[in-house]
Amino acid sequence: MPELQLLRPDHAPALLAFERENRAYFAASVPDRGDDFFARFDDMLRDRLAEQAAGICYFHVLLDAEGEVLGRVNLMDVADGGADLGYRIAERATGRGLATSGVRRVCELAATGYGLTVLRAAARLENTASRAVLARTGFTVTGETRLSGLPGLTYLRRLAEFAAADRRPR
Repeated sequence: MPELQLLRPDHAPALLAFERENRAYFAASVPDRGDDFFARFDDMLRDRLAEQAAGICYFHVLLDAEGEVLGRVNLMDVADGGADLGYRIAERATGRGLATSGVRRVCELAATGYGLTVLRAAARLENTASRAVLARTGFTVTGETRLSGLPGLTYLRRLAEFAAADRRPR
């Protein structure tokens, strides 16, 4: 099983390779990051790590045994006990349950490590794989939205069960 790690500066080469290799694949279901993301990758990474240090966001990578990035599971806009969840899995690693296991691990970490009580997410209607991951990991549909002009759904996941499990005597 891939290892979930909080993003660090030394992940930069593997993260950039992951984003480049999967750019077209990701753009089919989420907005493309644009050329500027790749041209200014070092600046972007420095900014993301500063946000993480400030507790505004938490960026995670799923790494294989060789240190290659197989996926990302991120918590953004942390405030008032909640955050927005986003994730992406490399095309070559899909169909192995990595998104489901990564999201589950980040849900638990959000409650027990970051003190969050709720996570929000959204997915395009056409993105059935992402919607299935959200359903399998306990997110419930809360409404409709538009993502990059296309219809989507919003989701919510309350994290009380993880916090309660963390308080049980061991």
